[in-house]
Amino acid sequence: MPLIEKHKRQLRTLGHKLKPVVIIGNAGLTESVLNEIGLALNHHELMKLKVNAADRVERVRIIDEICTRTRAEVIQKIGHIALIYLKNREKKRIVFD
Repeated sequence: MPLIEKHKRQLRTLGHKLKPVVIIGNAGLTESVLNEIGLALNHHELMKLKVNAADRVERVRIIDEICTRTRAEVIQKIGHIALIYLKNREKKRIVFD
C-alpha cells in the first residue's frame, strides 16, 4: 500500500539527519549489495543510499531496481542520494502520526 503524503513528509524529516548506509560505486548493483540493502531495510526501515552512477538515467534505473527487488518505496531522490522505506511488519521502528 503506497504511503500518503503526510507519512512521506514525516519520513523525509526523519531521513534528513541520516547518512548514506550503502554506497553503490563503479561495480554497480550486485546481489551482495542488494542483500545488504535488504538487511539494512529490515533493521532500520528507513535508509539513505548513495548511487555514484555517471548519468541520471542510470541512477534512476538502479534506484528503481533496488526498490522493485526489495519491495521498498522511494521517499525522495536528490542528486546521487535516495531515501527509501520498507515497513518491518514484525518489529516496527517508525510510528506514523
